[in-house]
Amino acid sequence: MEYMLKSLYIQNFALIDSLRIAFDSGFSVISGETGAGKSIILGALSLILGQRADTRHIKQGSEKCVIEGVFDLSAYDLAPFFEELDWVYEGDECILRREIWNNGKSRAFVNDSPVYLNDLKGLGDKLIDIHSQHQNLSLNDNLFQLNVVDLLADTAMERAEFGKAYTAYRSSEKAMNDLREQSRKNREEEDYLRFQYTALAEANLQPGEQERLEEELETVTHAEEIKTGLFAVTSLLSEDERSVESMLRTVADTLHNVQRFYPRLAEVAARVDSVFIELKDVREEISGYFEEVEFDPGRRQLLEERLSTLYDLQKKHSVTTVEELTGLRDKMARKLENIDSLDERLKALEKETEEKKKTMMAKAGSLSKKRKDAAPRIEKELVERLAYLRMPNVKFLCDFKTKEIPDVTGADTVQFLFSANKNVALQLVSQIASGGEMSRLMLCIKAMIAGATSLPTIIFDEIDTGTSGEVADRVGAIMEEMGTRMQVIGITHLPQIASKGSTHFLVYKEEGDNIVTTRIKELTSGERVQEIARMLSGAKITEQAVENAKVMLNRNKI
Repeated sequence: MEYMLKSLYIQNFALIDSLRIAFDSGFSVISGETGAGKSIILGALSLILGQRADTRHIKQGSEKCVIEGVFDLSAYDLAPFFEELDWVYEGDECILRREIWNNGKSRAFVNDSPVYLNDLKGLGDKLIDIHSQHQNLSLNDNLFQLNVVDLLADTAMERAEFGKAYTAYRSSEKAMNDLREQSRKNREEEDYLRFQYTALAEANLQPGEQERLEEELETVTHAEEIKTGLFAVTSLLSEDERSVESMLRTVADTLHNVQRFYPRLAEVAARVDSVFIELKDVREEISGYFEEVEFDPGRRQLLEERLSTLYDLQKKHSVTTVEELTGLRDKMARKLENIDSLDERLKALEKETEEKKKTMMAKAGSLSKKRKDAAPRIEKELVERLAYLRMPNVKFLCDFKTKEIPDVTGADTVQFLFSANKNVALQLVSQIASGGEMSRLMLCIKAMIAGATSLPTIIFDEIDTGTSGEVADRVGAIMEEMGTRMQVIGITHLPQIASKGSTHFLVYKEEGDNIVTTRIKELTSGERVQEIARMLSGAKITEQAVENAKVMLNRNKI
């Protein structure tokens, strides 16, 4: 049989200076006098399983404490978990280590690689289930109860399918609600948005329009000055004998006359001819502008009104160009299109959400049916196991109720109803069960879960609270039977349970030089007889206790 926890090494933790424990498969027990340090060892183990650290854990006078556990993973498919966290998976063996420093720092390692504490805890949850007395309170938690039913009903596939459908429905529902909220906001601003868009659309904005209008307005506004200037230029160019054109014509004629005697002037004369032609073209173009420019009060008013419209729109929308206004207009148009099409999209999404809800409810129904179908079998087996633990009149019921709205666990809530005595009505476990009854009930549940799943290692920390005699003997028998299928470690103060272990460890204190140190050792056959006898008779071991211890140990070997 495969087992998970191979060894535990503890250094400078609480009263422990240094110890190493090598565990075996099957059912191992740990015993010791009250205060010897059994809980210290369990506390150290909890640290490598992801529990938060405290500098008070460090042995007085030490710089740091170290806890290291070696686990065998060969029988468990944990490679995907390692890959998901980008850890190196080394196959058969895995080493978990915690280092806690007296300055408050703490580090966690998996196979010598540093890891986050939450990730270490995630791995720890897959390696060991530590059951302590306070965990019996989980029986009061509805989610724990539902998880127990799911494990024993083997609903993993149905729960995964429901979870997928639930996620799809919630995602669609959120999208639908978001769209509804957007629709509400859009409707609130639609009238104002449509008013703004209409104003921009009716403005019939044109690219480059503002620059052209501003230029034309400038021309119309200064038409008289422009015409006066153009008339003056035309007169200077050609109106009298002293005009520029007349004088330039005289220059050209003179150069051509002289050119006959001095040919080198030909090029200069040609250039003057060219200038004359260019100047004549300029004068004609200016004459055209003179005819074109007119002082038109009506046109000026139109230009001013149009520019005023553009300026008002720019000021209203906090922009400075017509191009920015057209951009806003187009954006508003798209938004209005979205508003107009939103009802259709919302209607389609509502239909899709309803279909996904139907799928989710169908999956929830399948999950609920499997849970409820398994309930009678769970109730029957649990009652039989409790009867074995001397609770012959026990009654147990998985009481299902349907949630109005399913959550991530499905549409069911379940409450464990319990009665240990005749003529006592079923009530909530938390309201009726005694401490001893809670311990036995939880032990039976853990045993059933171990049979239905592949729990690797389970540690029971004094689950025998409130039991003694034959009941304790039977509690031990259940733990021993569980040890045939998994690794079980029991911390106990009862000889009936300790005698059932295939391996027995003793925790004890060692005093020296004003220092008290916690030690642990694996007991030999003879030492086991003495320890069982001590547990039977107390500090003074009697011959009768020794004989009884031998009988108990021999009986358990048969």
